[in-house]
Amino acid sequence: MAEVPVQPARGVLRPLGIDEVRIAPGFWGDRQELNASAIIGHCHAWMTRSGWIRNFELAAGHGPPGERRGREFSDSEVYKLAEAMSWEAGRTGQAPPQLGELTRLISAAQEPDGYLNTKFGHSRYSDLEEGHELYCYGHLIQAAVARLRTHGEDDLTRVGRRAADHVCRQFDRAGVCGHPEVEMALVELFRATGDDRYLEQARLFVERRGAPALADIELGRTYFQDDIPVRRARTFRGHVVRALYLACGAVDVAVETGDDELLQAVIAQWEHTVATRTHLTGGMGSRHTGEAFGDDFELPPDRAYAETCASIASVMLAWRLLLATGEPRYADLAERTLYNVVAGCPSLDGHAFFYANPLQQRVPGTPPSSDTPSPRPETSLRAPWFSVSCCPTNLARTLAGLAAYVATADDHGVQLHQLTACTVRTVLSGGKRIGLRVETDYPWSGSVTVRVEEAPGGPWRIGVRIPQWAESARVSYDGTRDTVRSGVVSVERSWRPGDEIRLDLPMRARWTRPDPRIDALRGSVAVERGPLVYCAEAVDEDVPLNSLGVDTSTVPAEQGCPPLGDAVTLTANAHVTCPDPRQWPYGPDTAPPEDGPVPLTLVPYHLRGNRGPAPMRVWLPDHTPPGSS
Repeated sequence: MAEVPVQPARGVLRPLGIDEVRIAPGFWGDRQELNASAIIGHCHAWMTRSGWIRNFELAAGHGPPGERRGREFSDSEVYKLAEAMSWEAGRTGQAPPQLGELTRLISAAQEPDGYLNTKFGHSRYSDLEEGHELYCYGHLIQAAVARLRTHGEDDLTRVGRRAADHVCRQFDRAGVCGHPEVEMALVELFRATGDDRYLEQARLFVERRGAPALADIELGRTYFQDDIPVRRARTFRGHVVRALYLACGAVDVAVETGDDELLQAVIAQWEHTVATRTHLTGGMGSRHTGEAFGDDFELPPDRAYAETCASIASVMLAWRLLLATGEPRYADLAERTLYNVVAGCPSLDGHAFFYANPLQQRVPGTPPSSDTPSPRPETSLRAPWFSVSCCPTNLARTLAGLAAYVATADDHGVQLHQLTACTVRTVLSGGKRIGLRVETDYPWSGSVTVRVEEAPGGPWRIGVRIPQWAESARVSYDGTRDTVRSGVVSVERSWRPGDEIRLDLPMRARWTRPDPRIDALRGSVAVERGPLVYCAEAVDEDVPLNSLGVDTSTVPAEQGCPPLGDAVTLTANAHVTCPDPRQWPYGPDTAPPEDGPVPLTLVPYHLRGNRGPAPMRVWLPDHTPPGSS
């Protein structure tokens, strides 16, 4: 049984698990170590402090039920933490010490018929719209699957399976949850156990959407993904995380049942969403009200919600579509989202997190309290904890299992989708054992070396994704040197230990312009370098950011002394565009730029907010002087 979060029985590609791919020190390896040393323990400490873990003791009858603390879905955060610990146990071979105690508490709170919820024990399923009971089961089941695949059967896996059996009995005829999640969890439990009941229940949940199945609310049924059947939807809409979680479940159902119509419907929705409703960083969500997508091309930088959980859900969906189709465009979006949003969620010490990820911060903001949960997910700085702390635990489970999103295999060989330092050890069809080592300082460097360390006799393929942004990349192997475009470079030969494929990606800063239909961005530009989006922070400037416009006639240069660790930072030429304040901010002309450019420092977006409160912006007004080229 592969140690993977997603293991489809069908599809173009087979995922390689965390037992087959080991991420080495570097960009992602360092973040995995931060997760192990700080983030997982931080989440456990705050959930203990907030009473969310003790809720299970209360539900088991070991305390007054009226003392329960946290929102109705706080159980799910405990389950996500258990999942993170399970993947971490698989990654390192040693389970975090708290996992056993969490399992004991969760098991003790489960009722004899499999029901488990610390909030609604005496009023089961009385609020399917907002109660999140099935949503919580979904995260419990995913934790159980993670434990099953990394350890084997134990109390956590048995609790998860009893809960799934209860769901199948309770909801075989009607009902869905206001927050999709259980669908993909049930499919994964089917994949892990072979029990067809779980797949059929997931299929029923997907097909019931849009009947409608839930009561209407002020935000509309779109909020619940219950406004239209999944097959008839044109794009992702409504609450972003709910939409993407449902899409993940729909893809899982489609793949396992051979329902190509359903799969193609989700692909079309993904295509439309990426083309019209996705921020430059890969983040999704433009409206704080309802944590929702906006209309087509409604992508305001300062009001972008782009929740961290939504970005993680986007990566989960892209991975499923990649496995089903083999198309590298899904890995391209996953890369953009991982490096710019997911990597930016934690602070450098792993003790504070971004919930929302806007592309512009107009004012410095107030640092959140270090002693109490932040009530506002849109805080301008990372907060240690939130009243709704779905993002820190989601990040923890994602980082712990990240190696399972790096590489795949098929009958012909191995494919590398994320360019990170790692080792790959797997067995191909026919029992062919192969071993690879990837060495790179990506994303700071564009040099990537894939070295064969173990090879069977006979030909087999190594495929490496060339990112969509990389024009005129160079690939070298066996004495040849070719210039290639984005896509996948696939080389088939009788590989021997010591053979190499070398990539040289054009890691140069570049100006990026928005689609003119994005009204909020018209007349602005952004800077990218490799997979990274860059931003300006006021902490580096002597004049207000809203007074600066950039000169695009020259490409930003790399700075020789990065202010943030080993990060590559950039310097662009800018002009002060509005030196004089006005009593009325409208008129026939704006003030012309002052003579001569001023330097503007640009830092990777994922590293923003690590030097204290400061205005920030990704999109910068284009004020290139007339006649410049």
